[in-house]
Amino acid sequence: MRRESGLRARKRPRQDRSRTTVEAILGAAAQIFREHGYAAGTTDRIAERAGVSIGSVYQYFPNKDALLVVLAERHVDAGFARLRELLSDAQGSQPSLEAMLRRFVEGMIALHSDEPELHRVLFEEAPLPPSLRKNLRQRETAFAGEIRDLLESHPEVSMTNPELSATLVVQMIEGLVHGFILHPPDRIDSKDWTEEIVKVCFRYLTV
Repeated sequence: MRRESGLRARKRPRQDRSRTTVEAILGAAAQIFREHGYAAGTTDRIAERAGVSIGSVYQYFPNKDALLVVLAERHVDAGFARLRELLSDAQGSQPSLEAMLRRFVEGMIALHSDEPELHRVLFEEAPLPPSLRKNLRQRETAFAGEIRDLLESHPEVSMTNPELSATLVVQMIEGLVHGFILHPPDRIDSKDWTEEIVKVCFRYLTV
């Protein structure tokens, strides 16, 4: 608990000037971590890039890890907002199973392709608190439940354990896309990778 308390922002900005300062610090932090990674992404560099004193940084954030937590939370929120859009579109347009899978894979690739260097720092290098990772898992579980309902509406889908199948598909797509974007294989482009993921998921769901 003590460890997590040191990973939270000190206070919320209430005035426009304070909010502007915090946003400048967070924007600078994202740039510095993207360019230099976690270890070399120091608060001194962040303050210099933001054009503020180091004291201003510590006024709102106790350390660089607290900055990373806010950036990670925002990244997760933006990601799930995009997934919600994809889910709503699939529920409304009712595409074929193959088309639906392709849209989700393409959407995930587009999402992970947005600032991949920062994504790598946030989720592979940074010591994010267990509570944030737990929240991420809970949101993934809830999303998998909605995917389960969507898959059950397709007559060609064969699932003896819908909960398990939906969770596996969501994690498989997430894991394969994550690995491809952050550690891209040689001589394989995103279109070919997308089609192979779609084939794997389609065959698994229709066996």
